[in-house]
Amino acid sequence: MKLPFRLPWALPAERSAMSETKASGSQGFSLVAGEGEARWSGRSYPTLSREGFMKNPVAHRTVRLVAEAAAAIPWLAYRDGQEVEGHAALALVGRPNAHMGGADFFEALYGHLLLSGNSYVEALAIGIRPAELHLLRPDRVSVVAGADGWPQAYDYRTGTVRRRIPAEGGEGLLHLKLFHPLDDHIGFPPLAAAQVALDLHNAAARWNKALLDNSARPSGALVYQPKEGGNLSADQYERLKSELDEGYSGPMRAGRPLLLEGGLDWKSMGLSPKDMDFVEARNGAARDIALAFGVPPMLLGIPGDNTYANYQEANRAFYRLTVLPLVSRTAASFSGLLSTLFGEPLRLVPDLDQVAGLAAERDALWARLGAADFLTEEEKRQAVGY
Repeated sequence: MKLPFRLPWALPAERSAMSETKASGSQGFSLVAGEGEARWSGRSYPTLSREGFMKNPVAHRTVRLVAEAAAAIPWLAYRDGQEVEGHAALALVGRPNAHMGGADFFEALYGHLLLSGNSYVEALAIGIRPAELHLLRPDRVSVVAGADGWPQAYDYRTGTVRRRIPAEGGEGLLHLKLFHPLDDHIGFPPLAAAQVALDLHNAAARWNKALLDNSARPSGALVYQPKEGGNLSADQYERLKSELDEGYSGPMRAGRPLLLEGGLDWKSMGLSPKDMDFVEARNGAARDIALAFGVPPMLLGIPGDNTYANYQEANRAFYRLTVLPLVSRTAASFSGLLSTLFGEPLRLVPDLDQVAGLAAERDALWARLGAADFLTEEEKRQAVGY
């Protein structure tokens, strides 16, 4: 006779041998519903994208919050220390290609960077004139290292087609990456650092859904203790399983009393949501995910971590500590690429006057300069970036 479930305390070798054994004798049997070992999702770009951005609301909103805020900041172009208005490089980043506008392009670029730690931008030219910029999906690009260990080329694969892009001078391909302590060529994604929190948050949601589908009843054992010896027959055993599945599972049957007869007894073996501190565990995991991306939990509506005096202060910290460093390093990388493409030294910087999250700081600066009678008009203009 066979049990339908493995004993959770059995050794691995015993588990396979006892994988469906039913106890015999006069001591009855138990239907055991136990927990397995912890399973963690992988750290590849497709896995983090599916389990994080596409399934987890906290990770989804966090990535979008950073990417959209960074993509909304316009750039200024400088040549020899002087601002150049209407430069062709600004027109190119404002409309990188025929399929994407500047905001869409940079939102996808920052999304790739946050989910994979890498972003690849390929520049296409018509003759000697730069024409378009295109993003390459990170999971389709691999680095080809030379004998000296430096990147020699990049392989881009789509299906069975492979295209090799030379890396000499970086004229045609710009590789942006986040710091990785153990890899010389590939960046480390922030979401990978929050992988445990991500899996915990997703598992809590799945557990809650499964609990509702199971009539809000935790894992347990249905114990049969015969009073006069003997066991259930095979037909009785199958009928009992069928009645449990059909009569006491599902949200429409929640709260239905369980009718036990003939020495049957229900022994709960699971922890209640209160025992597991369910809500706080989810909020703690959500805070860890937000922390990995540098987003104040207050901006995501996560309770229990309102360390900022108000929403405006949290928003200003978000821009200063997360968005601006990301945009500044991206602008510096594009400066090198576009300087090579246009054949002149260019320096691209974010236009801080257009950042809505820093409006309060900008107003305070203007007020201080307006009251500074010891400064000349020229010095005031230089102080505000003109």
